[in-house]
Amino acid sequence: MDIKTASALRRLRLVSAPEAVSFLLLLLCSVLKRTTEFNAVPVMGAVHGLLFVLYVVFWADAWNRAKWPLGTAAFYLLMSVLPTGGFFADRRLKRESEDALIAGRARKEGPVTTA
Repeated sequence: MDIKTASALRRLRLVSAPEAVSFLLLLLCSVLKRTTEFNAVPVMGAVHGLLFVLYVVFWADAWNRAKWPLGTAAFYLLMSVLPTGGFFADRRLKRESEDALIAGRARKEGPVTTA
């Protein structure tokens, strides 16, 4: 995995968890707006909207650089519209980047020969 692909995956990971948190907070604010006088929906809506747009932009960049199959790309896009999906996307992206790092180190070291 080259450095640009690793950076794209890292950016997607960095925004996935905050996007999930903002989604949950927006849902909470929506409930509070309906049940109390508290109305933070405009603020949380703007925050979540910004994070969602960043997620989609970073997702498109990661898809382009990592050359994901359509199913993988669809999975990560679906995770952005589920309330806790960002947490699952973050965990899977972390595992994917660690696997790529291990594979890259193995390619660098070459085959292991025993005497």
